[in-house]
Amino acid sequence: MTASLDDRAASCGLSLSPLAANVGCRIDGIDLAAATDEQFSVLMAAFGKYGGLLMREQELAVEDLVGFSGRLGTLDHAPLTQVGRTAIEGFPEIYLITNLMDREGKPMGALGNGEAVWHTDMSYLPSPPDASMLYAREVPPTGGNTFLCSMMAAYDALPEDLKALAGRLRIKHDATYNSGGYVRQGMVEHSDPRKTTGTFHPAVIRHPETGRPALYLGRRRQSYVEGYDLDESEALLDKLWGYATLPENTYEHVWQVNDVLLWDNRITMHRRDSFDPAHTRLMWRTQIQGSGAPKAYAQA
Repeated sequence: MTASLDDRAASCGLSLSPLAANVGCRIDGIDLAAATDEQFSVLMAAFGKYGGLLMREQELAVEDLVGFSGRLGTLDHAPLTQVGRTAIEGFPEIYLITNLMDREGKPMGALGNGEAVWHTDMSYLPSPPDASMLYAREVPPTGGNTFLCSMMAAYDALPEDLKALAGRLRIKHDATYNSGGYVRQGMVEHSDPRKTTGTFHPAVIRHPETGRPALYLGRRRQSYVEGYDLDESEALLDKLWGYATLPENTYEHVWQVNDVLLWDNRITMHRRDSFDPAHTRLMWRTQIQGSGAPKAYAQA
């Protein structure tokens, strides 16, 4: 008889606690800097099942965070900061998500203190990143919360006729704007999403490890359903997005220092609240390179 995931966790000193009904799991008893192979195997099984993982009270040096992240896959190098340098010298895999400024008053990282809308990281690429991870170094007393939603649960919630339709669709993921609503460097704004830079992906994808179907929407702004008139595309996207972020499929994370939150970009979306700029929010982010273009559920 095959051991349950909870039994496997208990056998190596871990405990699993779902964060919400349909997305996220807290793992207690793990030290990410020294996780055993069996603990890491349990962590990955939980990751595929829940889409997001929370590990609290992790005291990690930069080397520890990079080392653990590297067990998940090949790491992307972070983009240079606005002042043209790596965020942490000698560690190009670390990106700062922060409102901190340098001595010249220039941003030291990304996103500032504003809201970040629902999105999937870099879905405008042909092979978007598989996963993203944040490690909390400083957090404001209120605000700056991160939300996850399950795109597997969103798919399951669709009426059967909409499931069948969505399974035949491809959606254009726009590259013009970042999650904070700002135009990316080198991009040109268009009011017509059919004219923007981006990549078409299936609207319903198959998770490569679990085989489960998930809606894959990316970001609402400037999306476009291939082959539709613009008005029809907008109406259909509005309908799909109505299921994407249902409250019962969502988790709100209130940060504590030394929290690690890891999410699977293929089966979740995430967003962030704004916060008071008088307070500091500092996260170290790592990102796992895409293992391939998202595959349509019906064809994978």
